[in-house]
Amino acid sequence: SFDAFTTLTQIATATERIKLGTNIANIYARTPAMLAGTAASLDQLSGGRFILGIGVSGPQVIEGWHGVPYDRPIRRTRETIDIVRKVLAGDKLVYDGEIFSLTQGLRLLNKPLRPDMPIYVASLGPRNVELTAELADGWLPAFFHPDKAKDVWGDSLAKGTAKRSADLGPLEISAGGMVAIGEDVKGLLDFARPMYALYVGGMGARGKNFYNDLFARYGYEAEAKKIQDLYLDGLKRDAAAAVPDAFVDEVALVGPKERLAERLDAWRESGATSLLVSTQQVEALQTLAEIAL
Repeated sequence: SFDAFTTLTQIATATERIKLGTNIANIYARTPAMLAGTAASLDQLSGGRFILGIGVSGPQVIEGWHGVPYDRPIRRTRETIDIVRKVLAGDKLVYDGEIFSLTQGLRLLNKPLRPDMPIYVASLGPRNVELTAELADGWLPAFFHPDKAKDVWGDSLAKGTAKRSADLGPLEISAGGMVAIGEDVKGLLDFARPMYALYVGGMGARGKNFYNDLFARYGYEAEAKKIQDLYLDGLKRDAAAAVPDAFVDEVALVGPKERLAERLDAWRESGATSLLVSTQQVEALQTLAEIAL
Protein backbone atom coordinates (compact mmCIF):
# COMPACT_ATOMS: atom_id res chain seq x y z
CA SER A 1 0.00 0.00 0.00
CA PHE A 2 1.12 3.60 0.50
CA ASP A 3 4.43 4.26 2.25
CA ALA A 4 4.12 4.14 6.05
CA PHE A 5 7.04 6.48 6.77
CA THR A 6 5.53 9.30 4.73
CA THR A 7 2.18 8.97 6.48
CA LEU A 8 3.86 8.86 9.89
CA THR A 9 5.73 12.07 9.08
CA GLN A 10 2.42 13.87 8.66
CA ILE A 11 1.10 12.36 11.90
CA ALA A 12 4.31 13.25 13.75
CA THR A 13 4.01 16.94 12.87
CA ALA A 14 0.36 17.03 13.97
CA THR A 15 0.78 15.29 17.35
CA GLU A 16 2.83 15.62 20.51
CA ARG A 17 2.33 12.55 22.72
CA ILE A 18 1.26 9.42 20.86
CA LYS A 19 3.86 6.89 19.80
CA LEU A 20 4.40 6.26 16.10
CA GLY A 21 5.35 2.96 14.55
CA THR A 22 5.59 1.09 11.28
CA ASN A 23 3.55 -2.08 11.30
CA ILE A 24 5.33 -3.25 9.25
CA ALA A 25 8.19 -2.05 7.03
CA ASN A 26 9.43 -5.04 5.07
CA ILE A 27 13.19 -5.52 5.09
CA TYR A 28 13.57 -6.45 1.42
CA ALA A 29 12.39 -3.08 0.09
CA ARG A 30 15.06 -1.04 1.91
CA THR A 31 18.64 -1.72 2.91
CA PRO A 32 19.31 -1.88 6.66
CA ALA A 33 21.21 1.42 6.49
CA MET A 34 18.29 3.09 4.72
CA LEU A 35 15.88 1.72 7.33
CA ALA A 36 18.10 3.07 10.09
CA GLY A 37 18.45 6.50 8.49
CA THR A 38 14.72 6.81 7.85
CA ALA A 39 13.87 5.65 11.38
CA ALA A 40 16.38 8.08 12.90
CA SER A 41 14.83 10.93 10.89
CA LEU A 42 11.33 10.16 12.13
CA ASP A 43 12.55 9.73 15.69
CA GLN A 44 14.20 13.15 15.54
CA LEU A 45 11.15 14.75 13.95
CA SER A 46 8.77 13.27 16.54
CA GLY A 47 10.92 13.98 19.58
CA GLY A 48 11.71 10.35 20.32
CA ARG A 49 8.30 8.79 19.76
CA PHE A 50 9.14 6.41 16.92
CA ILE A 51 9.15 2.60 16.97
CA LEU A 52 10.65 0.78 13.99
CA GLY A 53 8.45 -2.20 13.17
CA ILE A 54 9.93 -4.56 10.59
CA GLY A 55 9.06 -7.87 8.97
CA VAL A 56 9.84 -10.10 6.03
CA SER A 57 6.42 -10.08 4.36
CA GLY A 58 6.13 -13.08 1.99
CA PRO A 59 7.34 -14.30 -1.40
CA GLN A 60 4.21 -13.10 -3.21
CA VAL A 61 4.90 -9.47 -2.24
CA ILE A 62 8.71 -9.52 -2.21
CA GLU A 63 9.10 -11.29 -5.56
CA GLY A 64 5.85 -10.23 -7.24
CA TRP A 65 5.88 -6.58 -6.19
CA HIS A 66 9.48 -5.66 -5.41
CA GLY A 67 11.05 -8.06 -7.87
CA VAL A 68 13.77 -9.35 -5.54
CA PRO A 69 14.37 -12.94 -4.36
CA TYR A 70 12.72 -13.95 -1.11
CA ASP A 71 15.86 -15.51 0.30
CA ARG A 72 16.86 -16.45 3.88
CA PRO A 73 14.24 -14.31 5.66
CA ILE A 74 15.32 -15.27 9.18
CA ARG A 75 19.00 -14.60 8.57
CA ARG A 76 18.11 -11.33 6.85
CA THR A 77 16.06 -10.28 9.87
CA ARG A 78 18.96 -10.97 12.23
CA GLU A 79 21.47 -9.03 10.13
CA THR A 80 19.05 -6.15 9.58
CA ILE A 81 18.55 -5.72 13.33
CA ASP A 82 22.30 -5.87 13.93
CA ILE A 83 23.09 -3.28 11.27
CA VAL A 84 20.27 -0.88 12.21
CA ARG A 85 21.47 -0.88 15.81
CA LYS A 86 25.07 -0.21 14.74
CA VAL A 87 23.95 2.75 12.62
CA LEU A 88 21.77 4.18 15.40
CA ALA A 89 24.64 3.82 17.87
CA GLY A 90 26.79 6.00 15.63
CA ASP A 91 29.36 3.26 15.12
CA LYS A 92 31.46 2.92 12.00
CA LEU A 93 29.56 0.47 9.87
CA VAL A 94 31.73 -2.61 9.46
CA TYR A 95 29.78 -5.84 9.20
CA ASP A 96 30.66 -9.32 8.02
CA GLY A 97 27.43 -11.22 7.57
CA GLU A 98 26.12 -13.97 5.36
CA ILE A 99 23.94 -11.51 3.44
CA PHE A 100 25.50 -8.10 4.06
CA SER A 101 29.22 -7.40 3.86
CA LEU A 102 30.09 -3.80 4.75
CA THR A 103 33.77 -2.89 4.84
CA GLN A 104 34.05 0.88 4.24
CA GLY A 105 33.54 1.90 7.86
CA LEU A 106 31.05 4.66 7.05
CA ARG A 107 28.78 6.17 9.67
CA LEU A 108 25.66 8.33 9.79
CA LEU A 109 26.57 12.02 9.51
CA ASN A 110 23.80 13.07 11.88
CA LYS A 111 23.66 11.99 15.51
CA PRO A 112 20.52 9.89 16.14
CA LEU A 113 18.30 11.15 18.94
CA ARG A 114 18.04 7.68 20.53
CA PRO A 115 20.69 5.01 19.92
CA ASP A 116 18.33 2.55 21.63
CA MET A 117 15.26 3.25 19.49
CA PRO A 118 12.90 0.25 19.87
CA ILE A 119 12.82 -2.31 17.07
CA TYR A 120 9.74 -4.50 16.86
CA VAL A 121 9.49 -7.55 14.62
CA ALA A 122 6.36 -8.95 13.01
CA SER A 123 6.79 -12.72 12.94
CA LEU A 124 4.61 -15.82 12.82
CA GLY A 125 6.71 -18.93 12.15
CA PRO A 126 8.39 -20.81 15.02
CA ARG A 127 11.98 -19.94 14.07
CA ASN A 128 11.21 -16.31 13.33
CA VAL A 129 9.33 -15.91 16.62
CA GLU A 130 12.31 -17.46 18.40
CA LEU A 131 14.61 -14.93 16.73
CA THR A 132 12.24 -12.11 17.70
CA ALA A 133 12.30 -13.16 21.35
CA GLU A 134 16.09 -13.28 21.22
CA LEU A 135 16.87 -9.96 19.51
CA ALA A 136 13.92 -7.58 19.22
CA ASP A 137 12.58 -5.02 21.66
CA GLY A 138 9.03 -6.00 20.77
CA TRP A 139 6.94 -8.55 18.91
CA LEU A 140 4.05 -7.82 16.53
CA PRO A 141 2.07 -11.05 16.11
CA ALA A 142 -0.74 -11.02 13.55
CA PHE A 143 -4.09 -12.62 14.41
CA PHE A 144 -2.99 -13.16 18.01
CA HIS A 145 -5.25 -15.69 19.69
CA PRO A 146 -5.05 -15.00 23.45
CA ASP A 147 -6.42 -18.41 24.43
CA LYS A 148 -4.05 -20.39 22.21
CA ALA A 149 -0.97 -18.17 22.07
CA LYS A 150 1.02 -20.14 24.63
CA ASP A 151 0.30 -23.45 22.89
CA VAL A 152 1.27 -22.11 19.46
CA TRP A 153 4.17 -19.80 20.33
CA GLY A 154 5.19 -20.69 23.89
CA ASP A 155 8.14 -22.93 22.99
CA SER A 156 9.55 -20.47 20.43
CA LEU A 157 9.28 -17.57 22.86
CA ALA A 158 10.96 -19.59 25.60
CA LYS A 159 13.86 -20.66 23.36
CA GLY A 160 14.46 -17.12 22.16
CA THR A 161 14.18 -15.62 25.63
CA ALA A 162 16.82 -18.06 26.90
CA LYS A 163 19.32 -16.49 24.46
CA ARG A 164 18.18 -12.90 25.04
CA SER A 165 20.63 -10.28 26.30
CA ALA A 166 19.74 -8.82 29.68
CA ASP A 167 20.49 -5.37 28.24
CA LEU A 168 17.34 -5.57 26.09
CA GLY A 169 14.93 -5.98 28.98
CA PRO A 170 11.70 -7.98 28.69
CA LEU A 171 10.15 -8.51 25.26
CA GLU A 172 7.19 -6.25 24.63
CA ILE A 173 4.27 -8.07 23.00
CA SER A 174 1.93 -5.76 21.11
CA ALA A 175 -1.01 -7.92 20.15
CA GLY A 176 -4.61 -7.33 19.28
CA GLY A 177 -7.22 -7.22 16.59
CA MET A 178 -10.40 -5.49 15.59
CA VAL A 179 -12.29 -3.56 18.27
CA ALA A 180 -15.94 -2.65 17.79
CA ILE A 181 -18.66 -1.79 20.27
CA GLY A 182 -22.34 -2.55 19.77
CA GLU A 183 -25.15 -4.95 20.58
CA ASP A 184 -25.15 -6.72 17.20
CA VAL A 185 -22.21 -9.04 17.82
CA LYS A 186 -22.94 -11.18 14.75
CA GLY A 187 -23.01 -8.12 12.50
CA LEU A 188 -19.73 -6.85 13.91
CA LEU A 189 -18.09 -10.22 13.36
CA ASP A 190 -19.37 -10.36 9.79
CA PHE A 191 -17.72 -7.00 9.12
CA ALA A 192 -14.30 -8.53 9.85
CA ARG A 193 -14.68 -11.73 7.83
CA PRO A 194 -13.46 -10.42 4.45
CA MET A 195 -10.16 -9.30 5.97
CA TYR A 196 -9.47 -12.72 7.51
CA ALA A 197 -10.48 -14.41 4.28
CA LEU A 198 -8.03 -12.19 2.37
CA TYR A 199 -5.11 -13.12 4.60
CA VAL A 200 -5.90 -16.79 5.22
CA GLY A 201 -7.03 -17.37 1.65
CA GLY A 202 -5.24 -14.89 -0.56
CA MET A 203 -1.96 -13.76 1.00
CA GLY A 204 0.19 -16.29 -0.77
CA ALA A 205 -0.06 -19.36 -2.95
CA ARG A 206 -0.97 -22.80 -1.64
CA GLY A 207 1.82 -23.95 0.64
CA LYS A 208 3.28 -20.42 0.84
CA ASN A 209 0.80 -18.56 3.02
CA PHE A 210 2.05 -17.91 6.55
CA TYR A 211 -1.39 -16.79 7.73
CA ASN A 212 -2.99 -19.97 6.44
CA ASP A 213 -0.35 -21.98 8.28
CA LEU A 214 -1.08 -20.08 11.49
CA PHE A 215 -4.82 -20.64 11.07
CA ALA A 216 -4.16 -24.36 10.83
CA ARG A 217 -1.92 -24.28 13.90
CA TYR A 218 -4.78 -22.72 15.83
CA GLY A 219 -6.76 -25.89 15.13
CA TYR A 220 -8.65 -24.77 12.02
CA GLU A 221 -6.80 -26.92 9.49
CA ALA A 222 -9.84 -28.00 7.46
CA GLU A 223 -11.27 -24.49 7.51
CA ALA A 224 -7.92 -23.03 6.41
CA LYS A 225 -7.88 -25.25 3.34
CA LYS A 226 -11.50 -24.48 2.47
CA ILE A 227 -11.04 -20.71 2.80
CA GLN A 228 -7.94 -20.80 0.65
CA ASP A 229 -9.51 -22.97 -2.03
CA LEU A 230 -12.54 -20.71 -2.26
CA TYR A 231 -10.52 -17.51 -2.28
CA LEU A 232 -8.02 -18.64 -4.90
CA ASP A 233 -10.92 -19.86 -7.05
CA GLY A 234 -12.28 -16.31 -7.04
CA LEU A 235 -15.15 -17.01 -4.62
CA LYS A 236 -14.23 -14.32 -2.12
CA ARG A 237 -17.66 -13.96 -0.54
CA ASP A 238 -17.89 -17.69 0.01
CA ALA A 239 -14.38 -17.64 1.49
CA ALA A 240 -15.43 -14.92 3.93
CA ALA A 241 -18.53 -16.87 4.90
CA ALA A 242 -16.34 -19.91 5.62
CA VAL A 243 -14.34 -18.08 8.30
CA PRO A 244 -15.62 -19.62 11.56
CA ASP A 245 -17.58 -17.43 13.95
CA ALA A 246 -15.50 -18.72 16.85
CA PHE A 247 -12.19 -17.63 15.33
CA VAL A 248 -13.33 -14.09 14.51
CA ASP A 249 -14.74 -13.70 18.01
CA GLU A 250 -11.62 -15.12 19.67
CA VAL A 251 -9.13 -12.80 17.96
CA ALA A 252 -11.24 -9.64 18.20
CA LEU A 253 -12.83 -7.51 20.91
CA VAL A 254 -16.43 -6.91 19.84
CA GLY A 255 -19.80 -6.42 21.47
CA PRO A 256 -21.24 -4.28 24.27
CA LYS A 257 -18.97 -2.77 26.94
CA GLU A 258 -19.50 -5.63 29.38
CA ARG A 259 -18.48 -8.20 26.77
CA LEU A 260 -15.33 -6.28 25.88
CA ALA A 261 -14.37 -6.18 29.55
CA GLU A 262 -14.89 -9.93 29.86
CA ARG A 263 -12.83 -10.73 26.76
CA LEU A 264 -10.07 -8.35 27.79
CA ASP A 265 -9.20 -10.68 30.68
CA ALA A 266 -8.03 -13.27 28.16
CA TRP A 267 -5.60 -10.77 26.64
CA ARG A 268 -4.25 -9.84 30.06
CA GLU A 269 -3.56 -13.50 30.82
CA SER A 270 -2.02 -14.24 27.41
CA GLY A 271 1.29 -12.48 27.97
CA ALA A 272 0.49 -9.48 25.79
CA THR A 273 1.95 -6.29 27.23
CA SER A 274 0.04 -3.82 25.07
CA LEU A 275 -2.97 -3.87 22.79
CA LEU A 276 -2.53 -3.11 19.11
CA VAL A 277 -6.07 -2.65 17.82
CA SER A 278 -7.85 -1.48 14.70
CA THR A 279 -11.24 0.18 14.63
CA GLN A 280 -13.41 2.67 12.80
CA GLN A 281 -15.17 3.70 16.01
CA VAL A 282 -13.77 6.43 18.24
CA GLU A 283 -16.30 5.28 20.84
CA ALA A 284 -14.77 1.80 20.83
CA LEU A 285 -11.29 3.17 21.56
CA GLN A 286 -12.63 5.35 24.36
CA THR A 287 -14.53 2.43 25.86
CA LEU A 288 -11.55 0.10 25.61
CA ALA A 289 -9.31 2.69 27.27
CA GLU A 290 -11.76 3.00 30.16
CA ILE A 291 -11.91 -0.77 30.60
CA ALA A 292 -8.16 -1.28 30.31
CA LEU A 293 -7.38 1.37 32.89
